[in-house]
Amino acid sequence: MRLKTRSFGFRLWSYFAIFTALIFTVLWLLQTVFLQGFYDSMIIKNTQSVAKGIAANGKNENINDEIDELAHKNSVLIFITDIDSNILYSSDEFNGMRKKEFSSENSEFKIKKSDKHSGGYRSLPEEYDDFLKKLLASDDGTVEFYSDNYYVYGSYIDYYDTEEKAVLYVGAVIDAVGASVTIISMQLVWVTILSVVVGFVLSWFIARRFSVPVAHLSEKAKLLGEKDYSAEFKKGFCTELDDLSDTLDRTNRKLNESRDFQMELLANVSHDLRTPLTMIKGYAEMIRDISWEDEKQCGEDVAVIIKEADRLTALVNEIMEYSELKSEGMTDEFEKIDISQLVNRAAVSFENLKKPEGIIVEKDIEENIFVNGNESRLERALYNLMDNAARHTGDSRKIKISLVCENDRAVISVTDYGSGIPENELENIWDRYYTTRMRKGKGVSGLGLAIVRQITELHRGVCYARSKPDKGSTFIIELPCSV
Repeated sequence: MRLKTRSFGFRLWSYFAIFTALIFTVLWLLQTVFLQGFYDSMIIKNTQSVAKGIAANGKNENINDEIDELAHKNSVLIFITDIDSNILYSSDEFNGMRKKEFSSENSEFKIKKSDKHSGGYRSLPEEYDDFLKKLLASDDGTVEFYSDNYYVYGSYIDYYDTEEKAVLYVGAVIDAVGASVTIISMQLVWVTILSVVVGFVLSWFIARRFSVPVAHLSEKAKLLGEKDYSAEFKKGFCTELDDLSDTLDRTNRKLNESRDFQMELLANVSHDLRTPLTMIKGYAEMIRDISWEDEKQCGEDVAVIIKEADRLTALVNEIMEYSELKSEGMTDEFEKIDISQLVNRAAVSFENLKKPEGIIVEKDIEENIFVNGNESRLERALYNLMDNAARHTGDSRKIKISLVCENDRAVISVTDYGSGIPENELENIWDRYYTTRMRKGKGVSGLGLAIVRQITELHRGVCYARSKPDKGSTFIIELPCSV
C-alpha cells in the first residue's frame, strides 16, 4: 500500500513526531549539557543569599540558630571570625542535628558566650588566609572566588557579641552534580526510548482520529450538487467540523436549487422566447419576400417586429431581475424609508404612465409610516402589483392602492375590479411562470408576482391575495414597521 505522505493524517502524525523529538532534545540538553551550569548558578545564588541574610540579621541574639538553619537547609559551611582569624562561630549542614542530639541528653543545654564555637566541630579551611587577604583588599567589603570546585563568598558583618566588624565566610561545593550526570543520562535513555515509542503510537492514533472525520467531509464535498446526495457525517468530534458539515449541506441545497431553477428556466422560458422570436422571424421574411414594395404593409410588419422585440427585451429583463433577487440574501444595508411617500410617489407615477390607457389610480395612504428596506426594490414590487392590477381590472379601468399601519406592520394593498381569481389558484399565483402557463394572463413572462414575493421575503415581510369571482382581487404586502 502506497503511503500518502501529503495526507492530513500523515502530516498530523509527522508534526506530532517532530514535536516529540524537539521536546526530548530540549530535555537532553537541559539534563546533561546545561545541567552543571544551571546547578552551579543556583548554588552560587543560594550561597550569596545565605550570606546576605546573615549580614542583615547579625545583631539578633538568635543569629546562631538562624545560621545553623541556613547551613543545614542550603548545605553550606559557615564561619564567623574576627579579623585575626579567631573563630566566633561555625556551622555546617550537620551542626543543627548535633545540637538536637546533645539537647536530648541535657535538657538544660544552652550556648554560652564562651561556647560560641559549639564544640570546635571544624577548623578554618586552608584557603582562609587567602580569603581574608582578598577581603581586606576589596573595595566594597565583599569577596568571592572558586577553589577546587568550591565556591566561597565573604563579607564584613556586624555580629551581636562583638563591637568590631566580624568576618563572614560562606562556602559551598559546586561540583556535587557531576556524579549524578551519568545516572541521569542512563535514566534519560530509558525514559526517552519508552516515551518516544509511546508518543509515536499515541500520535498515530490521534492523527487517525482527526483524519477520519476530515476524510468523510472530503468524500461528502465530492458529492455536492448530486441528486443522490446522501453522504452522512457523524457529528460530535469538534464544533468546527460540525459547522463545516452543515455548511456543505446548505451549499448542496443551494446548488440543487440553482440547478432546478436553471432547468425550469430553460424549460419554461424557451416557450415564451419561441413565440416572439417566431413572430420576428416570420414578419421579417414577409418583408423580404412580400411587403418590401408595399410601403404601408411594410410599415405594419416592421411595427409588429418592434413590438415583439420590446416584448422579448422585457421578458429577458424580468428573467435577469428575478435571477438577481434569487441570488441575494438578507442584507443589513437597508435604510429607513418613508413608505408613505414611496407608495404615493409610485401611484402618481404609474397613473401618469397609464393615462393614455385610461387607467385611474385611487389612493388611500396613511402618512408617516416607516420601514427598513431598499427603496428601489420596494418601488419595483409596487409597480409590478399595480401593473398586474391594471392588466386585470376589466372595463372599470380603475385600481386602488392603500397603505395603513396595523400591529406594527405596514400593510400595502393593491385592488383591481376585474373578474377575480378562483380560490384554488390564490396560493399558486406567486409561482414562477404560473400566469403564463396556467391562467393565460396578459403578463410578459409570468415572473411579475414571483418578483414581488421575492422582494417581500428579502424585506422580512409576507404577501398574499384575496379575491371574489366578478368582484376583483386584492394583493397585499405586509412589512415590519420601523420605529
